[in-house]
Amino acid sequence: MHPSFSRSRVALFAGLLAIAATGQTKAQLSPHAITTAVPILTLSPDARASALGEAGVATSPDANSAYFNAGKLGFVPYKYSAAASYSPWLRNITDDMSLSYLSAYGKVGQRSAFGGSLMYFDLGTIDYRNGQNIPQGSFSPKEYALTVSYGIQLTDNFGVGASARYIRSNLVGTVNGNDAKPGNAAAVDLGAYYSKDATIGSGLYNLAFGASVTNIGNKITYNDAENPSFLPTTLKLGTALTREIDQYNKITLVFDASKLLVPSPYYDVNGVLLENDPEIVAKNKEIANKSIVSGMLGSFSDAPGGFKEELREINLSTGLEYNYNDLLYARGGYFYEAPDKGDRQYVSMGLGVRYQVFGIDGTYLVPTGGNSQNNPLAQTIRVSLHFNLNKLSQAFDENGAGGTSGEAPSN
Repeated sequence: MHPSFSRSRVALFAGLLAIAATGQTKAQLSPHAITTAVPILTLSPDARASALGEAGVATSPDANSAYFNAGKLGFVPYKYSAAASYSPWLRNITDDMSLSYLSAYGKVGQRSAFGGSLMYFDLGTIDYRNGQNIPQGSFSPKEYALTVSYGIQLTDNFGVGASARYIRSNLVGTVNGNDAKPGNAAAVDLGAYYSKDATIGSGLYNLAFGASVTNIGNKITYNDAENPSFLPTTLKLGTALTREIDQYNKITLVFDASKLLVPSPYYDVNGVLLENDPEIVAKNKEIANKSIVSGMLGSFSDAPGGFKEELREINLSTGLEYNYNDLLYARGGYFYEAPDKGDRQYVSMGLGVRYQVFGIDGTYLVPTGGNSQNNPLAQTIRVSLHFNLNKLSQAFDENGAGGTSGEAPSN
C-alpha cells in the first residue's frame, strides 16, 4: 500500500507537527485545546524573552522588539542593531529539529525605526515507507516567516507600530505523485507601547505598558480548500516595572497575559470531541468556516464551558531581570498554560552579557506541572547574539542622522 496524502492524512500530519512546534504531548492535546496553523509563531524566538517566561510585550526595546510589539521600535536605544537566535528543538526526542531567528532594525530620525526579521523552523527529515516497510523517499518539512516592521514615537512616552508578515508552511512533500501544497499566508501585527520614568521617594523607576495583536491574516490551506486553518492570531497585554537601585544595579519585574483570538473547538457535554458525531462534526466545520474578523471577535465568548473556560484560555508569563551596570544580566521566569488548553508550564532561567557592541543571552527551560517528567520541552535551550551599533544621544542633526555616542534617551 503506497502512501496517500488525503485530507485526513495531511490533517493528522499537521497535528503531529503542531505537537512538535509547541512541545505538547498527545496526552496534553485535550478536546478543549485550541489548535492553529503554524503554532511556532506563538513562541518567543529569542533567549531574553524566553528566560522571562515568554514575556516581552512591555520589556525595554531591543533588536527583537518587533516580534512582541512593533510599538517599541520608536524607543530603541541604538541607531542600528541586529540579533541572531538559535534553539535546538525537542532535544530529548530528536537531534535534527531547530528554531532560528534573525532580526534587525535601523533608526530613522529621532522617533522612528524600521525593522525586519526571519523566523525559520526546521522540522528535520521524515522518511516515508509503504505498508511493506519499503522506503518511499524522504522529506524535510519547514516553516518560515519573513517580517518587516515600523514603529514611531508619537509622544515622549507613547509609541505605535505595525508589521507585515509573509508565512510559508511546507509540511508534506511529494511521494509517488501524491502531494500536499505548501500553505501560504500574509498577516499583520499592531502594537502600542507606553514608557514613563518616575521618582518615587528616593527611588528611580520606569513603568512601561504594552499591547499588541499579532498574526492577523488569512487562513492557511494545504491540499483542501474546504478545511482551512486559522493563523495563531494573539492578543498580548503586558507591563514592566524597573527599579534603579543605584547607578550600577537595576531590577525589572515583567508580566504578560496572552490569548489566542481564534474560535474554540466544539465538544460534547462530557468534554469529549467525538469525530464521528454528525452534530459535532457539523458544528466544528461551521466554526472553521468563520471569517477572520468573526473568529477574532467571537473568541472572547465562544468557549463551550462559558466564562470560566474563557479565562483558562489566557496564558500567563512573568519574569524578573537583574541588570548590573548594563553589563551582566540574570533572569528567571515562569510560563503557565491551563492543563486542558495545552498544559505548557515551565520555569525558565537565563544569563546575559553585554560588552561594547556585542552581547549574548542564554536560556534553559525546566518543565513543571503534571507531565514534567516526560515533557518534550525538557532540556530546551536558546541562545541569542546581539550586535548594537551607535548608541544614541539626545542630539540629532537636521537630517535626523543621530548616532553619536552617549547615553541612550530615556524611555
